[in-house]
Amino acid sequence: MSTGTLFDKVWDLHTVGILPSGQTQLFIGLHLIHEVTSPQAFSMLRERGLSVLFPDRTVATVDHIIPTDNLARPFADSMAEEMLQELEKNTSANNIRFYPVGSGRQGIVHVIAPEQGFTQPGMTIACGDSHTSTHGAFGAIAFGIGTSQVRDVLASQTLALSKLKVRKIEVNGKLNPGVFAKDVILHIIRKLGVKGGVGYAYEFAGTTFEQMSMEERMTVCNMSIEGGARCGYVNPDQVTYDYLNGRDFAPKGEAWDQAIEWWNSLRSDADAVFDDVVVFDAADIAPTVTWGITPGQGIGISDPVPTPDTMPEDERAIALEAYQYMDLKPGEPLQGTKVDVCFIGSCTNGRISDLREAAKVAQGRQVAAGVKAFVVPGSERVKVQAEKEGLDRIFVEAGFEWREPGCSMCLAMNPDKLEGRQLSASSSNRNFKGRQGSASGRTLLMSPAMVVAAAVTGKVTDVRELM
Repeated sequence: MSTGTLFDKVWDLHTVGILPSGQTQLFIGLHLIHEVTSPQAFSMLRERGLSVLFPDRTVATVDHIIPTDNLARPFADSMAEEMLQELEKNTSANNIRFYPVGSGRQGIVHVIAPEQGFTQPGMTIACGDSHTSTHGAFGAIAFGIGTSQVRDVLASQTLALSKLKVRKIEVNGKLNPGVFAKDVILHIIRKLGVKGGVGYAYEFAGTTFEQMSMEERMTVCNMSIEGGARCGYVNPDQVTYDYLNGRDFAPKGEAWDQAIEWWNSLRSDADAVFDDVVVFDAADIAPTVTWGITPGQGIGISDPVPTPDTMPEDERAIALEAYQYMDLKPGEPLQGTKVDVCFIGSCTNGRISDLREAAKVAQGRQVAAGVKAFVVPGSERVKVQAEKEGLDRIFVEAGFEWREPGCSMCLAMNPDKLEGRQLSASSSNRNFKGRQGSASGRTLLMSPAMVVAAAVTGKVTDVRELM
């Protein structure tokens, strides 16, 4: 029975049945695929003699393996070329919409679906990628899934899932200058922990989220998975509708008016019952940087690296591991730590608003000697828009490299990799050991503006000092 939350309403509307296991068989309205998790899934379909049930509900692009400096085919990396050829073959054979490089619509899957209006309120969305939670910004229920589940959605357009509890995370107030959506979600994960959301969907509510743009909301929902939540969402409102209106695949004319009426009905009711409620004050959030090897190991930029005695006992072992791996000493400031590489991009922070904020800090400044800094737009459309606004020139004049769209150094399944023990200031979403392509490379997560501050000073810097 619905408790009046958007999550429950959308879940109930998409329930096909309850399976003998007790799980729900959930209909998936939109299935997004890319070149990494789909080849094996298509292969499994062929082995069983199955076809794609609803090809018109699947959208494909290439993002993870794409080089961002040289797009000449065949790619220098033979495995990347093979994966792309496999995606081209599978989408063609199954009549699936595919956006290749040069189509004007290619990019990171979680950037292109919202910008083209595929992502809409009230949908269930799945993709073989952890950060599918991004799409929850629209009031959708969006899940990252594994390869065998990609197969299931292709074959049946459904998933077997256990229903989640819902935690309301309320943040109220106006963010201070120099504090962005990335800082908000890093703060939430820092406070609730990387396992705090296990078994939950997160509903982000309160005046802070109401004031955010759609792209800022996407940043927050994108990283709900890093806090252990299966998905995160924001109730749809006028901000959502203004963003969607006129986009390629958004409803038009009379259908648009009907859509808004339906979308409004999906919002969590005023008397909705939540399994848990947590409240934060926006004024307490500072520019936040990770110091360790999980997204939960973060601190305000002015804080020292925490000491073990300030932590819960169950977090001390991984803290000791993090000090050693990151070459950091407890109790010492993170600010002033020398950086080697600065990366702006990813499905967390590769949108046009991210590049605008970064360019404001970069304008009239120079990347410090010895620092490699580069900017990777999240999609071909973002790249075109940024170049139209002259953002590319600001970055290039400041000493940044301006690249082609793709996932780039977030996961480093492409030529963009850290080398050896390099320390990266990154606007991406994960700081796990070896995440950015080097088994011993180190990552500090921060907002795009903070990445620029690090790039131009050569060290971890409070962006507020440059504003």
